[in-house]
Amino acid sequence: MKSPFPGMDPYLERHWGDVHQSVVTYVRDWLQTRLPTDLRARMEERVYIDLPDPQRAEYYPDVRVVERPRSSQATGPTTAVAEPPTATEAENGDLLPAKPLLIHLDIEPVTEGYVQIIDVKSGHRVVTAIELLSLANKRAGKGRRLYLKKREDQQSAGVNTVEIDLLRRGRRVLMVGTEQIPPSDRTTYQACVWRGSRPNLVEVYRVPLRERLPVIPIPLRPADRDVPLDLQPILEQCYRNGGYDDIDYSAEPDPPLPIADATWADALLREHGRR
Repeated sequence: MKSPFPGMDPYLERHWGDVHQSVVTYVRDWLQTRLPTDLRARMEERVYIDLPDPQRAEYYPDVRVVERPRSSQATGPTTAVAEPPTATEAENGDLLPAKPLLIHLDIEPVTEGYVQIIDVKSGHRVVTAIELLSLANKRAGKGRRLYLKKREDQQSAGVNTVEIDLLRRGRRVLMVGTEQIPPSDRTTYQACVWRGSRPNLVEVYRVPLRERLPVIPIPLRPADRDVPLDLQPILEQCYRNGGYDDIDYSAEPDPPLPIADATWADALLREHGRR
């Protein structure tokens, strides 16, 4: 079953860990057969530790299996262990440091995938980087800092950069600020393309909620033609292979849509028999 939405499905945002990995893989596959014979699309990863913030409602990864020592008796993401003083400490009358409350932090590496296009005949030089933004890129913390530094390094080296933001949650961190985009082109989702051959220009692509996902041009070397990346069939493949036909469309998406979009989505879902 297909998603009832014509473009990006806002209900997929709560499954972004799985969706992100799938879309990055399918983007790599889409490009691989359309590139010049001496270029290759490769999946790469950033891995880092992001300390947990008690104010956050989102946690990564979505699925994990953790082996813990049997003595910890851990039953959840955090376990508090209070240890009373020993008999010897209580009897000797000396001033002793207070006993701490031991908090076991559930810290796991965050892994983010992205696609690089490399030139295999020039020492595997990186030609283009394609980023599908994750929530870790858009919220304050190490993930955002690492992403912005990586983007700066790529552009300093003249690497073409493509950013695709299909998440409503978090601060938008595209290479062009929202205030620089005319209101008529500020859409629910957004994409940008920066070319090393034209460093003073950024191409901004509209990605409205109510429309089909766009075809984004992927720049290569100056003498090469752009490769069109059609995001819509990629997202449809992700929906189909991920088994997202079990989504409960009777509930509101997370985060909720603005009133106008929520009214439109309600009519759409009723039209498709999903409400």
